[in-house]
Amino acid sequence: MSVIKEKVTPYKESEKGKKEQVAEMFDNIAPKYDFLNHFFSLGIDIQWRKKVRKMVHKKKVESICDIATGTGDLAITLHKPGIDIKGVDISAGMLAVGREKIKAKGLENDITMILGDAENIPFPDNHFDVITVAFGARNFENLEKGLKEMLRTLKPDGRIFILEFSKPTKVPFKQFYHFYFRYIMPGIGKLVSKDNAAYTYLPESVQAFPFGDEFLGIMNKCGYKNSTCKPLTMGIASIYSGEKQ
Repeated sequence: MSVIKEKVTPYKESEKGKKEQVAEMFDNIAPKYDFLNHFFSLGIDIQWRKKVRKMVHKKKVESICDIATGTGDLAITLHKPGIDIKGVDISAGMLAVGREKIKAKGLENDITMILGDAENIPFPDNHFDVITVAFGARNFENLEKGLKEMLRTLKPDGRIFILEFSKPTKVPFKQFYHFYFRYIMPGIGKLVSKDNAAYTYLPESVQAFPFGDEFLGIMNKCGYKNSTCKPLTMGIASIYSGEKQ
């Protein structure tokens, strides 16, 4: 099974690897990231994170690792008193913004932001009750390695929840969505973020990323059980979940 249909990177002329390019891109757009995220989704992304929260907290949770945490939106959404949350990201710029948000909410004792990546999680085996990823899985340099590394750090019967863009399939929304995603979003993103590549990379990375049953097959191959896919908002995004054996 092919994990990624084509190699998609933010800066096509760069000789750096995907991981380094992604870190550079998010460092560049960090100050405007939250604004653009909510603007482009009309705030729907906030509701998507709340759906992840509801799924996560169906069971008792003591520890969570939010991979590709960015500015910490999902980590903050998942917060409950008494739960230890670690946010891990490869972009120092995004983490800096996230720490300011966490400080402003008085959550420094509950949420810790750490520089790192999904393929080398700086925690021991069988450590977390839950691992989450929001809009970060498609940025992994090696998707299967990242999925297996997250599985390693989950406790037995621990759960993973991955919120990621997918692809609408119903006409005419499918056509409208692709036009907006490919032509409207990149232009506005370039104007606001001042990064010419970031919001061109976004639709390209979504297009190249497996979704639905294909992604569930990859999760199963990497060792997850009871894997499910919950489509959101006419298929714009999906929540994938799975458990450790």
